[in-house]
Amino acid sequence: MRSSRQGGCRRVPDRAAGNRFAKTSPGGENRAVEHLSHERLLAGLDRIRQSPRDGGRLVLVVRRPSVGERDLPTEAMLDQVAGLEGDNWLARGSSGTPDGSADPQRQVTVMNARVAELVADGTARMPLAGDQLYLDLDLSLDNLPAGSLLAVGQAVLQVSDVPHLGCAKFVERFGAEAMRFVNSRVGRQLRLRGMNARVVVPGTVRVGDRAVKGPASAAAAVPSALTRKV
Repeated sequence: MRSSRQGGCRRVPDRAAGNRFAKTSPGGENRAVEHLSHERLLAGLDRIRQSPRDGGRLVLVVRRPSVGERDLPTEAMLDQVAGLEGDNWLARGSSGTPDGSADPQRQVTVMNARVAELVADGTARMPLAGDQLYLDLDLSLDNLPAGSLLAVGQAVLQVSDVPHLGCAKFVERFGAEAMRFVNSRVGRQLRLRGMNARVVVPGTVRVGDRAVKGPASAAAAVPSALTRKV
């Protein structure tokens, strides 16, 4: 347990010996973990569909200070330039931009907490999904179309039109069936893998904060100085 100026948090190294996130052998981070079957994943779909369409809450905040580390603060700052303060998004950059700089449309990744808990088979391994904000909220394309605004605590995010589809690490940690599940036709419609967003109004977020959506048309009311790219 340690504290920071954004509030208390605990650090979870995903390769620490004896930790549930431990790497058991090279290239086999989760060989000791039994991945969920297709049937068990489908069985959890009804509960996911029951997520609040508005007025949800922030369940978990995850910072990635460096590769292989997770901080779980109870309070953090979302910044317009840096994204989640203390996270390595800005320094890590992106292979998807011409100059390798961080992609502002992928500044903050948001995942439905019910989906994360399902694929991780409990709450302990949820941070391994690699997302930063975990909300108990319907993230579907119908509920939060690209351009929509989403207020979490004191901050406001704008939903990106860039899809969030996962990577090889997701397969390693949660299994091929989980990847197929989140990227199925229904999975993409519901954004089971999560969604990309950017910070348009900076502010503090705390675990337990409400998550309140706004229509895409409200984006026009956001000051242009707050919507400029990194």
